[in-house]
Parts: sequence; structure tokens; C-alpha cells
Amino acid sequence: MGEALIEIREIAKIYEMGEIRVHALRGVSLDIEKGELLAIMGPSGSGKSTMMNVLGCLDQPTSGQYYLDGRDVAKLDDDALADVRNRRIGFVFQTFNLLPRTTARKNVELPLVYRHLGHKERQGRVEQALEMVGLADRMDHRPSELSGGQQQRVAIARALAARPDIIMADEPTGNLDSRAGAEIMTIFQRLNREMGMTVAFVTHDPNIAAHTRRIVRLADGRLVADERVAETLDARQTLAALVAASNDGDNGNNGHS
Repeated sequence: MGEALIEIREIAKIYEMGEIRVHALRGVSLDIEKGELLAIMGPSGSGKSTMMNVLGCLDQPTSGQYYLDGRDVAKLDDDALADVRNRRIGFVFQTFNLLPRTTARKNVELPLVYRHLGHKERQGRVEQALEMVGLADRMDHRPSELSGGQQQRVAIARALAARPDIIMADEPTGNLDSRAGAEIMTIFQRLNREMGMTVAFVTHDPNIAAHTRRIVRLADGRLVADERVAETLDARQTLAALVAASNDGDNGNNGHS
């Protein structure tokens, strides 16, 4: 077994809506080791997004313990929690969350400004991160000049530039077609394989989950399964197959024109 980056014990989250109490999480315990690539799955209402918010320190659990790299998150004040979110955790969301009138370069740089890094270091990190996601030639393009897949790559670069311990991705391929989704998974697998980056996905798509090495399943706020993926799909092969199928389709259409 490896070294635990995240340890949660009996985490519960209850939302109070007037007289109604919604139990989003019910006593979930889980370890995430450094260097893992895992998916958190479950139907709508299962608690997977709440779980991601708690793990990402975006929301506090009602009860239970959460240790991030050995630190008790419950004992951190607001400033310390903000620092954890800014330095230790990189977020990638389904909707990209890019500033529309700002270049890819500036979108990636913005979170680093709050870190009070010097201009030269910020630029170095930004360019390195955009190169890592294959956008070295798109740094000065605005989101409207980029495809959906390219916009998500900017969002990944923004997370990477902070050099976090873990990337948490909430439905990162949900707004993308199959080919763009495979391109995104290729990047995540490479970051995990070559850099040892810890990556946790929330996804409802079993095809995306099959590209991870571990699948955690939630239902009605409870952890109901935690399984290792016997044969993890290689996103490079998935992408190659999609490209080949697309080319065959184009050739077939051309043959009938």
C-alpha cells in the first residue's frame, strides 16, 4: 500500500432546508493514496458531488474526520482552508469556468496572482502548464477562439500551474464529445503516469471511469463499492480508435458523394 494523501472517516453531510433534512453523505470512510487515479461514480443524488466538495475543502462535513496529508482539516481556519484550495488542490469543472474576454495565458495565470508569485515565475509556470496540455500555440487565444476540448485543456493547465498535490475533476468530459473527452483523459493519464499526479474524478460515464485504476461507487450517500479496475483502458488507444472511425466515416461519405 502507498502513502495516504486523503483519509476520511465516517463523513456525514446534512443539508437543512427549513424543516427538511437532506442526508447527502452518510458515514463515508475512504483513503486516497498519493499517485492514484480514481473515479467517484453514482447516480444523480448519490452524494458524489457533495463528496467532491468536501474533499476539495469547498464544503465542511456535518460530522466525521478529514485528514489531508496528515492535517486535520476541521482544525483549519478560513485562511488556512483558502490556502489549501489555492495551493494543494487543483479543480477542473464541467463548465470550464474561464473568463471569456481573457486569453488562455491570462486565465491560467490569474490564480497565481493571488499566490504573490513574481511575474517571471508566473509566466514560466503558465507556459509550462499550457505546453503540457498541448496548447503552446494557443496561449494568446480567447475561449471563444477555442474548441470545447481546448477550453477544458486551459482549465487543466490552470489547475496544473498551481502545482497541486491532487487534481479534483467534476464531470470534466461532461460537455465534450467522445473524441475531445478521450483527449482530456489522455492528458490526465499522462499527468498521473509521468508526473505521479493524484487525480480524482466525479463522473457518471462508465467509459471515462474505465480509464482510471480505481472506482468508488456511492448510492444514497453511502459508499457501496470500492474496486480496482482489472484492465485500465489506455486513453491513447481510445483516441486512436475514435480518430480511425471518424476517418473511415469521412472516407465512406466521400465514396458515396
